[in-house]
Amino acid sequence: MKNLFGKDRRRRSGATPHPKRQDDQVRAKPGRQNAAKPSGATGGHNTAPASAYVLQHLQVFLYSLGQMSRSPWSTFMTAAVIGIALALPAALHVALQNAKDIGAAWDSGTQVSLFLRPEVSDQQAAQLAERVRSWSGIGAVDIITHAEALAEFRQLSGFGAALNILDENPLPAVLVIRPQGNQFEVGFTEELIARLRALPEVEIAEFDMQWLKRLYAIMALAQRGVLILGALLGLAVLLIVGNTIRLMIHSRRDEIEIMKLIGATDAFVRRPFLYSGLWYGLLGAIIAWLMVNVSLWLLHEPVRQLAVLYHNTHFELAGLNTQTTLALLGIGIVLGLMGSLFAVKRHLAAIEP
Repeated sequence: MKNLFGKDRRRRSGATPHPKRQDDQVRAKPGRQNAAKPSGATGGHNTAPASAYVLQHLQVFLYSLGQMSRSPWSTFMTAAVIGIALALPAALHVALQNAKDIGAAWDSGTQVSLFLRPEVSDQQAAQLAERVRSWSGIGAVDIITHAEALAEFRQLSGFGAALNILDENPLPAVLVIRPQGNQFEVGFTEELIARLRALPEVEIAEFDMQWLKRLYAIMALAQRGVLILGALLGLAVLLIVGNTIRLMIHSRRDEIEIMKLIGATDAFVRRPFLYSGLWYGLLGAIIAWLMVNVSLWLLHEPVRQLAVLYHNTHFELAGLNTQTTLALLGIGIVLGLMGSLFAVKRHLAAIEP
């Protein structure tokens, strides 16, 4: 006690320690002076706040997941509704891609039948086939000679006995032209047909152009329909997430008021709700991915049997590839964040202590 009051009296009287004694104390504890200015202090000021910011976000990220796990059934129901909304456009997108693959595999709709003039011989037809085969975009050119055309007509028509009375073969040679890598698009085909009809050896160039135009029109309409449906269901996801976050805000109103009373910023208060929306979007996208893949697995065998009936043994349903899967997950996360952001901006501003 004497030492304590003695120090207090010296402090009040303005007395200072003896200079020599003070120098001895400083020399006796050199580490204290170094500790006041650690090496690399400049780098510490830059990295410590950044690491603390990342750590804080990581804690809130896991905290929001823990809050959702306390009510697993309601969390699963909300995520399942989001998953159904995301699965419908994803499934239609996959169906459209498979329809394109089926259309590309149909050789019957992607070939030009070139009927030559009756006076063109088989040798001249072979020379014409070689010339056409060298054009760009042409994959294969098959020749049906005069005799092969008559034999095919005899077999398919059923007039074999009647054809025997003919003195000469009235059927011309035919060239069957197929594209290279399924390049028969509308513009390419129109240009090709015009070029083939200009050949002097050609009498008729037959191609069902109207069928091809209808096919591409149906594909374009289906793509536009998928985009519209995806936009509408994306809006539904925004509303679902926004309503869920609104209920969470109202259930924690007292907690939010207390946090604002002790000085919490708006950014700090809304951060857990934003991460909750992110989790809802991510979980919904994962459920959508599972639903689409399970549906494709259930349809795989019936579709394969149907393809075999159409003499296509190599066709298989294509599922969600890596790019489509990442796009689905990203869309789910973005929609979850946007829905929670709209709800937080509207409802948190109305809560003031």
